Amino acid sequence: MPTSSASSAPVSTEAAKPAASSGGVQSLERAFDLLERMADAGGEVGLSELSASSGLPLPTIHRLMRTLVACGYVRQQANRRYALGPRLIRLGESASRLLGTWARPYLARLVEETGETANMALLDGDEIVYVAQVPSKHSMRMFTEVGRRVLPHSTGVGKALLAHTPPEEVRALLARTGMPAATEKTITTPEGFLDALEQVRRAGYAVDDNEQEIGVRCLAVSVPNSPTAAAISISGPAGRVTEAATERIVPILQTVAKELSEALANTSAPPQG
Repeated sequence: MPTSSASSAPVSTEAAKPAASSGGVQSLERAFDLLERMADAGGEVGLSELSASSGLPLPTIHRLMRTLVACGYVRQQANRRYALGPRLIRLGESASRLLGTWARPYLARLVEETGETANMALLDGDEIVYVAQVPSKHSMRMFTEVGRRVLPHSTGVGKALLAHTPPEEVRALLARTGMPAATEKTITTPEGFLDALEQVRRAGYAVDDNEQEIGVRCLAVSVPNSPTAAAISISGPAGRVTEAATERIVPILQTVAKELSEALANTSAPPQG
């Protein structure tokens, strides 16, 4: 991200910015905007970078950052750059749990319409974490513990979540995590995984075909425009989640993901399902 000096920040941009939305507080809106810009930049930025990207003057950004540092939501590094602070972790964990709660009615619909266990998962750092599940009503059903963490290369949700990530970032992630084989069908090479992601982009959904557990197939799609990278999936015995069943289930998954996305975008009230 390019840097800028205080004099290079466009004076007219600040003047042209609309006032805070009705009932809102402009300083709060600006503070959260800066936090999101920091997250987009990888979690650590300099003041001049924030000024260049936001159009706010350096003195305004400095005041906001000083307040965020005092509250623990931002910390100043030894190199004088600013990083997201540890107090955000608690907020993020609570929000993730709530996101799973909101998703449950949509997962319940998936179970009713597909007959298989439905899951919701997020990409948390380099790992996949399951945040919600509604089990199938079949006596033989799949179960994944909420809170369980797995590596993305062996899961349908992992493929769905990484399908549109630049290849160099995917390779870097795989280099950090390694690609251990959970089963004999697990993809264990970066090239093989990138090929699988290309298939996800073409098909519009991801498949875990006995790659995490022998005898289990999973179908997954990402939740479009989710506030954090999220995917929903169904999983069941390979004898039930057949190719024929896939043709029926995928459109249901895609419809529910779209409806969940629209509900999450409605900030005036929690999704009802």
